[in-house]
Amino acid sequence: MGTTKNTQSMENISESVRTYRTKMGWSQLELANRAGLDRKTVNRVENGRYAPSVETLLLVGDALGVSMNSLLGNK
Repeated sequence: MGTTKNTQSMENISESVRTYRTKMGWSQLELANRAGLDRKTVNRVENGRYAPSVETLLLVGDALGVSMNSLLGNK
């Protein structure tokens, strides 16, 4: 049961990050630079291959101008 919930959470995060990034018209590299992250990290988050830490979510959210809750799908 927990695995399904975790999978859904990762899908929410992946979709949210990609959606907000593309709304800004940014590449993954642009978001990475603005958030102080590596482009590979952004790619892994967007593809659901990396469960971002709270710190990473805060950095991405700050760069995109959205809350961590929004990235988690809790609008």
